[in-house]
Order: sequence, then structure tokens, then C-alpha cells
Amino acid sequence: MSSVDSFRSKGTLEVGDASYEIYRLGAVPGTERLPYSLKILAENLLRTEDGANITADHVRAIAAWDPDAQPDTEIQFTPARVIMQDFTGVPCVVDLATMREAVAELGGDPSRINPLAPAELVIDHSVQIDVAGRRDAFERNVELEYERNVERYQFLRWGQTAFDDFKVVPPGTGIVHQVNIEYLARVVMVRDGKAYPDTCVGTDSHTTMVNGLGVLGWGVGGIEAEAAMLGQPVSMLIPRVVGFKLTGTIPPGVTATDVVLTITQQLRLHGVVGKFVEFYGEGVASVPLANRATIGNMSPEFGSTAAIFPIDGVTMDYLRLTARSEEQLALVEAYAKEQGLWHDPSRDGYVEPVFSEYLELDLSTVVPSIAGPKRPQDRIELSRAKEQFQRDLPTYAPETLNGVDEAERESFPASDSPAITSTATRTFPVTDTEGRSYDLFHGAVAIASITSCTNTSNPSVMMAAALLAKHAVEHGLTAKPWVKTSMAPGSQVVTNYYEKAGMWPYLEKLGFHLVGYGCATCIGNSGPLDEKISEAVQEHDLAVAAVLSGNRNFEGRINPDVKMNYLASPPLVIAYALAGTMDFDFEADPLGRTQDGHPIFLRDIWPTPEEVQATIDGSIDRQMFTDDYADVFAGDERWRALPTPEGNVFDWDPQSTYVRKPPYFDGMGATPEPVTDIAGARVLAKLGDSVTTDHISPAGSIKGDSPAGVYLAEHGVERRDFNSYGSRRGNHEVMIRGTFANIRLRNQLVPGVEGGFTVNWLDGGTEQTTIYDASQAYQAAGVPLVILGGKEYGSGSSRDWAAKGTSLLGVRAVITESFERIHRSNLIGMGVLPLQFPDGESADSLGLDGSEAFDIVGVTALNTGPAPRTLAVTATKPDGTAVTFDAVLRIDTPGEADYYRNGGILQYVLRQVAGVA
Repeated sequence: MSSVDSFRSKGTLEVGDASYEIYRLGAVPGTERLPYSLKILAENLLRTEDGANITADHVRAIAAWDPDAQPDTEIQFTPARVIMQDFTGVPCVVDLATMREAVAELGGDPSRINPLAPAELVIDHSVQIDVAGRRDAFERNVELEYERNVERYQFLRWGQTAFDDFKVVPPGTGIVHQVNIEYLARVVMVRDGKAYPDTCVGTDSHTTMVNGLGVLGWGVGGIEAEAAMLGQPVSMLIPRVVGFKLTGTIPPGVTATDVVLTITQQLRLHGVVGKFVEFYGEGVASVPLANRATIGNMSPEFGSTAAIFPIDGVTMDYLRLTARSEEQLALVEAYAKEQGLWHDPSRDGYVEPVFSEYLELDLSTVVPSIAGPKRPQDRIELSRAKEQFQRDLPTYAPETLNGVDEAERESFPASDSPAITSTATRTFPVTDTEGRSYDLFHGAVAIASITSCTNTSNPSVMMAAALLAKHAVEHGLTAKPWVKTSMAPGSQVVTNYYEKAGMWPYLEKLGFHLVGYGCATCIGNSGPLDEKISEAVQEHDLAVAAVLSGNRNFEGRINPDVKMNYLASPPLVIAYALAGTMDFDFEADPLGRTQDGHPIFLRDIWPTPEEVQATIDGSIDRQMFTDDYADVFAGDERWRALPTPEGNVFDWDPQSTYVRKPPYFDGMGATPEPVTDIAGARVLAKLGDSVTTDHISPAGSIKGDSPAGVYLAEHGVERRDFNSYGSRRGNHEVMIRGTFANIRLRNQLVPGVEGGFTVNWLDGGTEQTTIYDASQAYQAAGVPLVILGGKEYGSGSSRDWAAKGTSLLGVRAVITESFERIHRSNLIGMGVLPLQFPDGESADSLGLDGSEAFDIVGVTALNTGPAPRTLAVTATKPDGTAVTFDAVLRIDTPGEADYYRNGGILQYVLRQVAGVA
């Protein structure tokens, strides 16, 4: 909390019989006109002002915010809490466990390593839909989940007991973001007698779902999350804020999903990357909370940092429904009104905020939509979906195009699709493993999955789906047999209101049985297709489709056999399961016929808004949330029965292939060794522009012949049990081997080759080898490494292993034309120097081909003072000629210099906690 209080903002707020210390925004002139989101940041700075990292000038800068200026003022944001999912959370807990041992070795008390901000982890990424379309699907999938992940779960169970202020929501409970809005989010925090806005960072990009509750939060990489847990602020620029005005009302037949796909397309076209989006105006009051959360959830898809709704009466109604205490409800309303955070444009004295840019959407103009076949922003009006599918199909099945080359096809207007040959409608007979025979074809819907926090958190679309299923069954309709159908709700509340409304029999009749509580299909855990379907798809190179109520549909993400992926509302997921094909016009094509031959169209079974609302009103109540979250951290019998290590320090299993002690603190002393210049470094990889963290960080499945696959095989792991890089993020040995191993990486040291390959200059640079193997050879020889890159190096998601893996491969410096901000910060956090070529220069313009030995001089200046602006670099070619240049050192703040001097942010924090820094 503030140790300075330059503005004398500290005061007291009385709420009923309770009294809270607060920092009043009214003490700082200019804050009243700020957007809601910037008011949250302003309060954060007021409360954490320390005169060093956070000063009165920072507060003045945000109060004097110029909406038209480009961001250039860096501030330190201290989130109130950290939220994690299991893939990204496991390595955070691994690092904390390792820090405890290191503190003990330094003579400190290991129990002092604890999250300084509340940290909560929800296990939701591990369940896979191996079994679907039958009553025992949930039980079987959970059994398989525990079999695959028992080591990780035991480790997290230990963490739950060993660390203060760290809680784990066990498997089978829900999806992190839905559990966050339904239970974990406070909206206003109370800690040590102080009240302040609930803010959070999360190790998942869709943390922004909580923006729908008025909670400012967004996704970060694991390194930033660990730092935030340990009390370190997050560096950021005061952003531009886009004001988004909602007017009108949603027409009948249109869902919240249709609204969010429309907003996603609109904001992506406008350009909001790195900006805050904030919804305002009188129309906000007509947007239900669940719809707000759905919109906030999709923030990463349109590219903004956050997409936030302010606190108002709708927020209060939702908090009341979800069983927040009366004391909390009173505090939220009183605090929001006291701080000017309450949104009510109709009240006297209301000051409309100013924004950097303005957008507007009339909700009455939204029409039913889907998005695909490979990006969330590629919205397609449902009335044109069949036509657009026919236009897109030749991209995925080129033989279906009737004598039109690709360039000519691209020139066709949307209203004039090219002719599709009969090849597109060819069928291939299949008899699946259950003995059912049918024909497969291009455009067949192979997966129809109601999944993902984006939509399963929203009762309006979930109940619409259930009622559509009810009407379909009553009309005698069935899902097509080749469709893998599944229902993966985001919390147990969904299951319970379906039960209370009597909807499960209809959903199950169409194959939408409960398969698990987790992200499932949305993150690629769709599980395998029927073996015979998979064989037919591969043999005939069929372009089959998935329809899911998720947020991402990138190529290769959903299922390796499925080429075309579409996002849709839950009721449309069911509709496509009934149709069985993307080559379908719901207006003109019947889903079936009555016994007397009359056609049944989608409009005949689509529920009315009144029917949906009446069913919701009769089946969802406050008690349901009270019961479901009464003992949310306890888990089921499987969780409670896990043998769990005890003690302040974790007992590492040397045979584990999931959780291993990383080497970050090996040999670390009480005081940091002086930093040194870099001599004789060789180039591990020379990369081009727009290399993303997805190119660098291990992700996806583990190939058998990859270094990671070889490692697992050597440790007795069968190929079928390799699992994914995501599930093995707690094992640095796997992750190092997968760093820079993306199958689409193009290392210019091996021209014409894609993947994690390079050359070893110690052997003359003539033989191709893997990046991992070359790294090991260099490290054995004591040779430091550098990476050369182009523009926008490290863009994309801020994956922690993109920096961790780089460091553990022995890379001492990364030299690029420009960096993405968070990845640059993460590199410093792992002790890697981020350097930029002189303005206007590049590796190519300087004549560097990667064969050079690099000397970097001037690093030692960091031992005695602030970071120098440039470092002298000499690159010596094999023939002895040298290229020299002054590289810009991108250590931008005093805090970053401290991190680098200590060998990384974790080492810095460790010495602080141990009392030796």
C-alpha cells in the first residue's frame, strides 16, 4: 500500500457497521473525466505510491491523460490477485517450490516464499473428450484425465497445502473464467482492512471474461504472473481507450454469440491491439451480465488488452444471483459510487468519460452468424453460410474447384461463387466402429461441441440450445451418426439448471451427453474421431468440419483430422449436428420431415426469447450457486484420495516426466555475481520478421522423433502417453527440447527447412542438427549463444516458456530490429539481454549471415550504474573480417536493470525474500 500518499487521498469508507480504508480518486483533479478502466489504474497508482517505482508524477500523468496521444508513459500496475489454469499454473508452482529450496540453501526460512497476492488455480485444461455420445462419458473421461495427470495433480495438491493464499479448484468443477465470474471475483477486494478494486492478471488470454463484471484484468505470461504473485508490479504503458456505445435491443432469433461475433469482427477491422475497449452509454444497462462476460471473453480475438463494462445495477443483480454475501454486495455498491465507478448516465452529475476513439453498434441490426473456417473474426451471416462454405471449400479441397485457378477464384465477388464440381459432393462409404454405415463427404460436420467458457457461462444461449434439442426430439429429428457430439459446461451450475428444467433427456437423445467440465474442444481436447471416420478422412483427404461454441478456431487447433472449424452459438451447434453438413441453408433446406411428409425447418424448432427466459426464470436461483460453490476447493473422492506429499519443501520425484526441479537457482549465491560482457557467442538461430512466441514456445503434440519425444521414450513413456507440451510444462527437460521446435519455424541458417533445426558452428556449420542438440554442444564447450531476429520479435501470446526456454538453451542475448513489449520484459526476467540493431539497420543490411562470432561489450556498466543506452557489438566472420555496430540496450527501467543484475526476476525476488538483496 502507499507509503507516500502525496495527494492525501487516504480516507475511510463506512458501509453499514463496517469501516474500510480507501484511497479516494476525488483527491486527484482530472480523474472524474477518465474512462472507468483508467480510473481503476489511477486508484492502483494512488494506493501503491512509494516515491520510487510509483511516484506522484505517475498519478499526475494518468489524471492528465490525453486521449489523442499515443501511449508513451510507463506505469507499474499491481494486480490485486492472480488467477491460473493448470497448463500455465503448474510451472508457476514449480518455480515457487524451487524458490523455497533456494531460500533454505541461502539460510532463509522457506515458508516465507508465498504468494503476496491471492492466487487461485482452476484445473480445467486437462480433460479430453475421449468418450462422447453416451451416458458414462463423463466418468470415463475423468478416469482417463486422472490416469494421465496424476503426477501434476499430486503436485498441485501439495501446493494447495504448502502455500498460504494459494488455492486450487480441483478437476471436474468448471472452467477457470466461468468459475471466476460465478465465484472467485470479488469486484471490490478487502485485505487488511483496506477496500480497493478487484483487479487480476491471469495465465490465460481469456482472463478478460471477468471484465464483464467490471473487474479489470487480462492474460499474461507465466513469468509476469509469478512476479505479480510475489508482489512485483506489471509494467505497462497508459493505453488508448476505445469507447464502444451499445444501442438498441437484440432481435428475436439472435443470440449473445451472434452479438459477440459481430463485435469481434467490428473491433478487429477497427484495430484495437494493445488498447482498452470500454462499453458505455445508456444501452449498457440493457446488456445482461452473461452477455457482457461473453463479450469480454473474446477480447483476445479482437486484439484488445481488455474489454470492460462498468459496475452498475446489472452487476449487482448478478452478484446477488451468484450468492455473494449481503456485506459484499453493500460494499461493492458503496465503493463504486464513492469512487465515481458507478455507471448510471441518467443520474444528476454524471460525467461521460472521454475516449481515444469511438465506435457504436445498434444491437437491433445483429443477425444470426457463425465464424470460420479458421479465424474468429471471419464472421459469416447464417443466411449466407452455405454459399460461403462453397467458396471456401476449394482452399481445403482444391480438387473440388471447377477449372478455376486460385488467383481467379479470389477475384469472385461474394455474390457470385465459382462453380463447384461434382467432386465436392462425392461420397465415401464408411462403417464405423459401432457398426453404423453411412457416407462421408467434404463439408461433413465431424464434431459438434457445446464447449468453452465463452458461451457455456451464458444461460440464455445454453437454455436456447436445450430447448432447441427438446423441440427437435419432439419433431422426431436426430443428429447425424457421423457427428461427434459433446456437452462440456463451464461449471456445475449449468448441469444443475438443465436437470431442474428437465432438459437432459432431450440433449442426450441427440448425443449431447455431459463429457466433462473443462475447456475441451475449444483448446483442442476434442479427442479422437471414430477410428473408421479418421481413416476415411485421411485416406480421401476429406475436408470435414467442426462446429463449436468456443472462442478460437485456428487451423489445426480443434482436431488433426478436421480442416474447417466454425464458431457458433450453442443452439446452432445443435442445428449443425442435425444437418450434418456445412453445405446447408437453414432457410431453404429442411432438417427433416414429419410423418406426413411436411418439411421441418430450423425456424420451426427455434425457441422464442420468451420461452427461453421463462425456462431460465424457473430453473436458476441463488441457492443453486450457494450449493455448487459451498466446498469448491475440496474436490471429489478421486482428488481427496490422491497421495499428497507434505511439508514446506516439495519432495521431487527423480523419475517424474511431468514435474521436475528446474535449474534456475543452481549455484546461486546470496549476492549476485557481477554481470559480464559476452565474448565469442555463436548464432543459434537467425530468424525473420514477426516471429511469435508460438514459434518459440513449445506447444501442441509431441512428435516421436523430436528431441522431446526421444527424451520421453528414453524415460519409458509410451508414444500414446506422450500427452502434450502444455501438460508437461512442469518439466523443463521436455520444454527446453521443444523451444524453437515449432514445425513452421524458418531458421535462415538452414535455408528451405522448416522446424527446430540449425547448424553447429563448432563442427564447421556444414551438418544440420536440432536446435536443442546444438545448444547442448555449445554449452558443453562453454560457448554463449545469441539469436538474431527481425521486426516484432516475440509478438503473440506472452508465453513464459518462450523466455524460459531461450535462457535454458544458453542464449545470452537476442538481437532484433524490434521487440514485442512483454516478450522483451520476459527475456530480461530470465536474464537474457534484449538488444536492437541501430535504427534502420538489420542483420541483412549489416551483412550478417549467422556464421559470425559475437562480442558484446559494455554490459559491465550495469554493475555500477543504470543501464547504458547502447552496447558495442563486434561480429567477426570466419575469414576474420569484422562488422561493428552499437546495439540499443532495451533495459528500459531501473527495475528491469535490477532483475538483469540478479540473473532474472525470480532470483531478484528470492534474494529480497531471503533478506540478502
